[in-house]
Amino acid sequence: MPPTDLKNNPALQAPKRSKPLFQPGTSENQALVIFVLGGPGAGKGTQCANIVRDYGFKHLSAGDLLREEQDRKGSEFGDMIKDYIKEGQIVPMEVTIQLLENAMTSTIDKNGNRKFLIDGFPRKMDQAVAFEEKVVRSKFTLFFDCPEETMRERLLDRGKTSGRADDNEESIKKRFRTFVETSMPVVEMFEKEGRVVKCDARKSPEEVYQGVRQEFEKEGIKPSGQ
Repeated sequence: MPPTDLKNNPALQAPKRSKPLFQPGTSENQALVIFVLGGPGAGKGTQCANIVRDYGFKHLSAGDLLREEQDRKGSEFGDMIKDYIKEGQIVPMEVTIQLLENAMTSTIDKNGNRKFLIDGFPRKMDQAVAFEEKVVRSKFTLFFDCPEETMRERLLDRGKTSGRADDNEESIKKRFRTFVETSMPVVEMFEKEGRVVKCDARKSPEEVYQGVRQEFEKEGIKPSGQ
């Protein structure tokens, strides 16, 4: 049994929408969303930081939002998130999507920024479908394509100094297998729709970012101030 009964949780009883909250774009009542996916060690964090710096996107990490929410005083989701994590279960996608939506609307209200880079989400097909039905259709998925061996070497090297418990051989294999089994079908689904921008993540960070910039230009996304 899940640690929390979703059906009886008032925090998740928002009315169902007949259409997404936002339309794709950057004008009023619109939002521009790019999903960022790639296996563990593909370099997503480094490239997201570059994109935020040069293109003015707001970077939203689903994992960070969940961690922040579980510790936020007065949170309507905090106890639920803690229960699921304690039981080793995946937090319901309704919670993650609501947190992403809240972060987007808060950013728009605060500074008018309607460009969002959503990192590490969607991890599964149902998350992708639900987000696009409820919040906004993504423009594309930025996929950092990297072979397992390259990611393994990077993570083991990072593990020497990162202090992260999951930067070890056994955890890396599990994380990569999970990515292949759950997240790659998402990439493949969007690829069939012509909504995947694939970057070769085997190269140096500088070379990878050069490829990102070229792809953004093809998609009509310009650096800030242009």
